Amino acid sequence: MRLMFVYYCYGDAGSAQDIYHYGRVAKDLGHEVLVYGPPDPGSSFSFSLDVESVDALIFVFEWTTQLRQGDRLDLARLLAKVPRERRMVIDCDGAYNEMITVDGDYNHRDHAASRIWIDACDSLSDRIYQPSFRPSRPNVRTFFFHGYDPAWERPLDFTAKEFGMVYVGHSKFRWRPLQRVLRAIEPVRDQVGRTALVGHGWDALPAWASPMQIEDLYYTDQAYLRKMDVEFVPPVPFEQVIPWMSRAVINPVLYRPLFRRLWLVTCRTFETPAAGTIPLFGLDEEYVREMYGNDAVELVLPEDHADEKISDIMRRPEKYADIVLTIRRHLAARHSYAARLQQLVELARS
Repeated sequence: MRLMFVYYCYGDAGSAQDIYHYGRVAKDLGHEVLVYGPPDPGSSFSFSLDVESVDALIFVFEWTTQLRQGDRLDLARLLAKVPRERRMVIDCDGAYNEMITVDGDYNHRDHAASRIWIDACDSLSDRIYQPSFRPSRPNVRTFFFHGYDPAWERPLDFTAKEFGMVYVGHSKFRWRPLQRVLRAIEPVRDQVGRTALVGHGWDALPAWASPMQIEDLYYTDQAYLRKMDVEFVPPVPFEQVIPWMSRAVINPVLYRPLFRRLWLVTCRTFETPAAGTIPLFGLDEEYVREMYGNDAVELVLPEDHADEKISDIMRRPEKYADIVLTIRRHLAARHSYAARLQQLVELARS
């Protein structure tokens, strides 16, 4: 089967890792995965403008909905050449919902924007999917989209870590979840050691925030970060995400409040357990149990005495490494890219 994603690939943001691995496993399973756009020999992705021969056209919507080097006629070509019954929409950010506001996070600034976006998705396809255990709208079905690759797995060796904690991810709507982790670290700061944030927006607003009037999305408390002696690292390509995580004892798994409310799955859901680190879940226990298995609840950051949990992980990471190994086996069995691609092929055929 020939599948084509309509998605703007950035090497250091979004779902580039997922798109890349769909293309890789497709070759092994006798399928082909393409990304809509002009061919680019220097890219890790297989771009193509040949849409007429595809079996399914899959619109992947998250924080960007632009087309790669488009000429404003791309959408007309896509809709004219691929019939509606062969189109699908995967809504990764929960935008295909009524307006939701939670803890300063939101999917739309107002109800009118929500209505416009829902209508836009409905105009593309009758088949709308979200990477969520619990889609809110009755016409939305679950497809997790993001996946796990056992080949990512790094040794759980804690003898010579450069950092006590690293978080790899941009600051967009993530200050409050990160602040909760840092507050837990504060009483045991000396035990944790070097702490780094890797991504856009932690030390200063991204260049695009002010022109787009989205400064509030990237808010961070700079005075508190300086007090906590946090180090800042520029964004890294998706190939370096897991190696960077593996440089620390602990890596928080954080969702922006909207994603937590909607029970969404992200790329970091699967990347962090594969790294040579201990995932620290800033998530609800019920979600962690359903995604990672019962044992993983031991790695949830508790509401009370959170500093004691962090201190224990720093002192005895090997104890928690056994839980990570159990999580890895669980993810490899249920959430591999080969399994994801087969699910996608079945959805395209249905």
